[in-house]
This record gives sequence, C-alpha cells and structure tokens, in this order.
Amino acid sequence: MAEHTSSSITIEAAPADVMGVIADFSRYPEWTGEVKEAEVLETDASGRAEKVRLLLDAGAIKDDHTLAYTWTGADEVSWTLVKSQMLRSLDGSYRLAPLGGDRTEVTYQLTVDVKIPMLGMIKRKAEKVIIDRALAGLKKRVESAK
Repeated sequence: MAEHTSSSITIEAAPADVMGVIADFSRYPEWTGEVKEAEVLETDASGRAEKVRLLLDAGAIKDDHTLAYTWTGADEVSWTLVKSQMLRSLDGSYRLAPLGGDRTEVTYQLTVDVKIPMLGMIKRKAEKVIIDRALAGLKKRVESAK
C-alpha cells in the first residue's frame, strides 16, 4: 500500500459550509492557486460531481487530469485519478468533523505517484506542500464568506 500524507486544520464554520466550498469545483481557480481550470464532467443523482477535469499549474508540475469523486454522507469526499499526463495515481480525501458551534476540523489525506522517477522523501514533501496550501486556501475561502 502506498504511503500517504495527511494534515488537519480547524475552520471557523459549520461542516455544511465547508463542504459547500469543497464541492463547488467551478470556483477552485479563485482560491486554490494551483488549479487554473475546473470542469465538472459528470454528476450523480444529487447533483454532486462524480468526475471533474482539472488543469493544474503548480510550478514544476503542470497537468491536465480527471478525477472521480465519491461522496460519503455529508462529511466526506474522496477521489481517485481517472487520467493524467504526468501522474500515475492521485488519491485523496477531505473528512470533516464538527467541533461544536460553528467550528469544523478538516482532515486532508493525499497520495500522489508521478510518472517520472522521484524520491519518496521528495514526493512526501510535495504532498505536504499541496495539502498545507489547500487547507490554508480552504480556511481563508470559507471564513471570508461568512
């Protein structure tokens, strides 16, 4: 089993508000930094995205990839890679845990495998940077919307 990287952050908002921002893929370019385009290709019966194409520009890594999303209740979403130019795999998840009041702990877990050779240590560092930026961007986006 591949190693994964995870991190958590507390956001001053209810879980539903946090998940609302996570699920709004068309607005990712406004707050994620690395995502330049996001296009929902398929949705489920509830209107939630099942397949999303993302155009990523993270400096050294530029990629056009498609992810398949699985929604578990109202507090968890996970994804796996469908196709990519640079990535062999990209698996991740957001898990939300209510902390009482309008506070939510968000845990982001990520496993990335690139098609080019890369030391595991460097890959984990890249995963950590991606996670930390995503959580900080999510926190800023959700809390500024209040």
